[in-house]
Amino acid sequence: MPVEAAIFDIGGVLEVNPPTGWQDRWASRLGLDRQSLEARLAEIWPAGSVGRSTLEEIESRTAGAIGLDATGVTLLMDDAWSEYVGSLNEELTRYFAALRPRVKTGILSNSFVGAREREQAAYGFEDICDVVVYSHEIGYLKPDARAYHAVCEQLEVAPGQALFLDDVEANVQGAIAAGLHAVAFADNEQAIVAVERHLDSTA
Repeated sequence: MPVEAAIFDIGGVLEVNPPTGWQDRWASRLGLDRQSLEARLAEIWPAGSVGRSTLEEIESRTAGAIGLDATGVTLLMDDAWSEYVGSLNEELTRYFAALRPRVKTGILSNSFVGAREREQAAYGFEDICDVVVYSHEIGYLKPDARAYHAVCEQLEVAPGQALFLDDVEANVQGAIAAGLHAVAFADNEQAIVAVERHLDSTA
């Protein structure tokens, strides 16, 4: 079955997201250790990855959990978003954008409420591919098979007609289990060669 769609991950693939140390900075400001800060956030933030809380609800609960006023929680969230959005992997993004109209293209990302707006403003992902599917909008995280099937449905291709690229091995294996072709991202050169090999071998 020929590959008719290429689906790429965002974080660690189309974006470069090195740690910025925001957790340590805020833990210090709040008089906490990092583990304590992360434990408090872990009671609140996961709901934002599958759309079970709005961004406003998460910010309000975060403020209460760590004792910040509205200004403080805005600053903390901005710091966290800076790491989340990172910087654009320009070479791979140019390659990805150029795959159309050769194949349909999509993005599938484990995400957080507000990510679409932040990443569209920063990088215009919606303008360079056919669909962008975020976990917080569909309610499923990779490697749940339903996440991969959701993006295939939006692209109007069968799983066996889709190729998926991700930097997390569990997500790559999840795609394969869901019936897709899949490539593990290590670096741009390796990924482009692997994607091209799949596209050529199924043409």
